[in-house]
Amino acid sequence: MPAKSARLDYRATGDKVSLQKLAPRQDGDLTKDTAKPRLKALNARLHDLQELLFAAHLHSVLVILQGMDTSGKGGTIEHVMGGVNPAGCRVVSFKKPTEEDLSHDFLWRIHPHAPGTGMMAIFDRSHYEDVLIARVRSLVPEPIWQARYEQINAFERLLTESGTIVFKFFLHISKEEQLERLKAREEEPDKRWKLSAGDYAEREHWDDYQRAFEVLLERCATKESPWYVVPSDRKWFRNLAVAETLVERLSSHEDEWRQAVHERGERNHQALLKYRETHATV
Repeated sequence: MPAKSARLDYRATGDKVSLQKLAPRQDGDLTKDTAKPRLKALNARLHDLQELLFAAHLHSVLVILQGMDTSGKGGTIEHVMGGVNPAGCRVVSFKKPTEEDLSHDFLWRIHPHAPGTGMMAIFDRSHYEDVLIARVRSLVPEPIWQARYEQINAFERLLTESGTIVFKFFLHISKEEQLERLKAREEEPDKRWKLSAGDYAEREHWDDYQRAFEVLLERCATKESPWYVVPSDRKWFRNLAVAETLVERLSSHEDEWRQAVHERGERNHQALLKYRETHATV
């Protein structure tokens, strides 16, 4: 593999955040062409790690994707996660809360989708909408959304202490790039289904959303559950950076998972031998 890398330099762990100082357009000294074989290799590696995760049955993995409209949440899922076994992975997209959702606490609709042991879940948007659009659009009083930061931290602490490895990616694009992508959708008939007037309505609150993202990056990043700010103006760099981050962190569990898989295999084999002792015709 080439020495050059798209590995993320910015990992939020509670420090002061200024998105204006974090360039959304980066290339990591790579090109789109040189990135392709690297991403392919990372896809294969991620597939193998997910198989170990499933077989070892020690942890679960939650990948949270947040970002402005057109930042590439769906594209990241397609190009980074497309090679994993769908039997062990589920994608959940969180839309506008229903009346039933709103009759419960804001995490009620989230928790049932947290991955079980051995499984991987990908959240396209998440509980963080409740400190983003709820804040920017004043959908709830300020004391309510202010309290949610610590409630989110407590929820994620419960997940990590229960064996869930949490990744949180903020797909960071520029306002100019977003406009280009919106126009491209409008110009391509096959992509107009993705477009809505609401995309432009939310764009009018760009600065408010940027500040809301900065606050959640500051207040909801921990050592166990960090935020990764992904420069996303270049789609290929975004995909490579997310893939490298996933593989690098999951690889730290590989030895433990392989040992667990080996021990599980031995137990199953011994049970089979014992069965054969009492079922001579098998």
